[in-house]
Amino acid sequence: MDNYSVLMSVYHKEKADFLREAMDSIWHQTIPTNDFVLVCDGPLNSELDSVISEMESAHPGVLNVIRLEKNGGLGNALNIGIKRCKNELVARMDSDDISYPDRCERQLKIFATMPEVDLVSGTIEEFIESKDVIDSKRMLPQMPDDVYEFAKKRCPFNHPCIMYKKHAIEESGGYIQFKLEDYYLWVRVLQHGFKGYNIQESLLWMRAGADMYKRRAGKQYAQAVKELFQYMRDTGFITKGQYFKQVTIRSAGALMPNGLRKFLYKTLLRKS
Repeated sequence: MDNYSVLMSVYHKEKADFLREAMDSIWHQTIPTNDFVLVCDGPLNSELDSVISEMESAHPGVLNVIRLEKNGGLGNALNIGIKRCKNELVARMDSDDISYPDRCERQLKIFATMPEVDLVSGTIEEFIESKDVIDSKRMLPQMPDDVYEFAKKRCPFNHPCIMYKKHAIEESGGYIQFKLEDYYLWVRVLQHGFKGYNIQESLLWMRAGADMYKRRAGKQYAQAVKELFQYMRDTGFITKGQYFKQVTIRSAGALMPNGLRKFLYKTLLRKS
């Protein structure tokens, strides 16, 4: 079974305790990584620097820290980091989430038994204060054909727990600065003929935050949705009818009161 790299980015507004917990969840994987790439997106604060120094001392030769002079955004940081990943398989990890101990082992098994698959994600459990109190789950279609069809209306992978083949991301143009950056990347990856799979069990605890639903609100978000689905329509990924349907539904969701949006997400798009 191939080894894998871990790709994480951190910037100055992150919390040191969250970073430590996120990194520890990787160090304690049942199949450990031999290459952890951490991109510091601009200068950090002393608390974050202290955690990173501690980790460098504890994991010499495995933790590869890249420090950028200024903050350039997550997409830019990940594009720089992926070039430094030593392995073909790359596990994405955010600096405030927590991976299940066997997360990467489960993903590696899929790659080993399904060589035609290029991206493997899974279910995430969202929490606000403690991972022992789950607010909701996000489950996605499992098989490649179902993943492809699902992408025509909603984001087909949970980015916080995805593992992918490095060349699939690079050949699809990498991360491009965009409001719906992850979704835009996955559509391009699928358009290039790469195949995705979603494990139906939980792989990661995600800090949703009390304002998660607010980030999917407003005219700017509605405009970003429109631009993404225009791209999907113009490149033949979806039909004109699918375009109008999704833009109408998602724009309405972005402009409705936050309380109602939260209710709809939890009842229709998530599992409690």
